[in-house]
Amino acid sequence: MILITGATGFIGSNFIADLNIRGRTDIAICDFFGSEDKWRNLANAAFMEWVPPAMLFEWLRSRRDLEAVIHMGAISATTAADGDVVMDTNFRFSLQLLDYCTEVQVPLLYASSAAVYGAGEQGFEDSITPADILSLRPLNLYGWSKRQFDYVVAERIARAAALPPACIGLRFFNVFGPNEYHKGDMKSIVAKIAAPISRGERITLFKSHRDGIADGDQRRDFIYVKDAVRLSLALLDRGRSGIFNIGTGAARSFRELAEATFRAFGREPAIDYVDMPVQIRDKYQYFTEASLDRLRQAGVEQSFGTLEENVRDYVGSYLNKDNQYR
Repeated sequence: MILITGATGFIGSNFIADLNIRGRTDIAICDFFGSEDKWRNLANAAFMEWVPPAMLFEWLRSRRDLEAVIHMGAISATTAADGDVVMDTNFRFSLQLLDYCTEVQVPLLYASSAAVYGAGEQGFEDSITPADILSLRPLNLYGWSKRQFDYVVAERIARAAALPPACIGLRFFNVFGPNEYHKGDMKSIVAKIAAPISRGERITLFKSHRDGIADGDQRRDFIYVKDAVRLSLALLDRGRSGIFNIGTGAARSFRELAEATFRAFGREPAIDYVDMPVQIRDKYQYFTEASLDRLRQAGVEQSFGTLEENVRDYVGSYLNKDNQYR
């Protein structure tokens, strides 16, 4: 059996979709459903058990049949401000899972984030030396909590301490795709602008507040969720411990992403630019681009559709359909 935490969320539910495609339904899910529509992310999914997060470690004590733990559960909002809640969820809970997987020798695949890189002053190399990880300067509490857990993993690797048979950290860059609809302001630009574009309206992007960078030319490494999950499962298949960037290795602009979305709906781009809110200007990343050297060294194939092809698939297969869920 495979355990997936954060299973009702964006990336977690896409892991289930890919495992189902592989013919795997022996899946236990751990997450909150709440009173909103997150259950719809699993409306097409096949799984065997549901474990509320508060009961997870009691449930784990009775299991000896786990093949792997895929830990996607986290507070992922970059605007999160309650340090105690974030650290309890993103650090302490993850540490308990790491210790459990070490004790029973079950592979652990866990979500880190490109948010650990902050503004990118140190570059985007996914080094696993503890000193390199501590040199990173995240811009928000979420990124810092992820960096701290990466540090624990890296420190244990460095001193050859006990670990799961595979312990794999995934530094997700800007992931977009089906099942992200519950994320509110944390949704991708594609998901945010799809409805106004479909109604024939204009959309807005942030102006640049840096010299030499044009409005809308802020750049990210945008990766389609199907590619992100494929790369992640390939690492699990190979059993290679470490921390790996999950991106395309090619930064594209928000303007290009918006233009691709317009064209996927059969419209010419109609974009206005507005001032970025003052409260986020000093925390805003203007550029991210994953280094993929460690993925290559792990023998993971990196083939991606273009940004335009992936946006077309997202719009045509999901956003422009009555059933938008994977």
